[in-house]
Amino acid sequence: MNSKANHGVIKPICWQGDHLQLLDQRLLPLEEHYLVVRSAAEVAGAIHDMVVRGAPAIGIAAAYGVALAARAGDDLNTALSVLEASRPTAVNLHWALARMRQKISAGADPAALLSEAKAIHAEDLAMNHRMGDLGAALFTKPVSVLTHCNTGALATGGHGTALGVIRTAHALGRLKQVYAGETRPWLQGSRLTAWELQKEGIPAQLITDSAAASLMARAAVDWVIVGADRVAANGDVANKIGTYSLAVLARHHGVKFMVVAPGTTVDLTTANGSEIPIEERSSRELTEFRGQATAPAGFPALNPVFDVTPATLVDVLVTDRGVIHKPDAASVAELMKQDTAS
Repeated sequence: MNSKANHGVIKPICWQGDHLQLLDQRLLPLEEHYLVVRSAAEVAGAIHDMVVRGAPAIGIAAAYGVALAARAGDDLNTALSVLEASRPTAVNLHWALARMRQKISAGADPAALLSEAKAIHAEDLAMNHRMGDLGAALFTKPVSVLTHCNTGALATGGHGTALGVIRTAHALGRLKQVYAGETRPWLQGSRLTAWELQKEGIPAQLITDSAAASLMARAAVDWVIVGADRVAANGDVANKIGTYSLAVLARHHGVKFMVVAPGTTVDLTTANGSEIPIEERSSRELTEFRGQATAPAGFPALNPVFDVTPATLVDVLVTDRGVIHKPDAASVAELMKQDTAS
């Protein structure tokens, strides 16, 4: 089976001539609705409000936001600042905006900025397929995997990072079963990952986040496969809250732990995980769901939406530039010297 056969099934980010359409991920799986955005401020709002989410997808949307600002004749410095402030943890946002800023400094016109945004989008899809191939190649027999949050086409330019490895493994006959953690409090696993898996007929079951340890104790899981919002220079990984817990559990139970992220997610300017800003969002995301209370009124809640997994708990880091077993500062630095075409 062609591992790229389904790359166009799910398109969360679509350029439509003079505006951007974003699949509103807040409404899935109940409704498939595209939000029309026509300005950088509207793109920034969509990123902040999680209409679009996932580090690569955030970067792609932000690049299109710059293109929209240029088409409208808006002040580009203001647009860049508004977009930069939309989410603090995902490094792809800052990478994509730095790339657009370079084009602006070189005198690019609106058409050239749109072409650059489209190039960022297309390159991400190509990187995802390469990571899918590299990650699936590590499976010498069909495996059962556990994944967290959503790292598929919805979170990227298409195909996905961690879920892209799972997609490719399924296409190649190397996948037995997927366990998708629900991923509290936004339920990206149950609302989004389960939706993607069902849409493409990949064998999977949904589990509560707290069921992971029990599954591992029963030897039901061979690999934990997750994405990343930022990888520090030493290999520490910031990802959706709960990732660190899974890494600790995996190490205790002898389950392999794989992180899948493009080279654009590696931040060599951040020495280690302690330097990564961890976004804290409204407590209402924890005490309510879609406007319905899930906790007593006024009860305080702490809502960090990312955690940091030390590199010492990562067995494999898969990027479009290559694969690192047991990543550390030296191997990450060497990886980032590699040509992505190699």
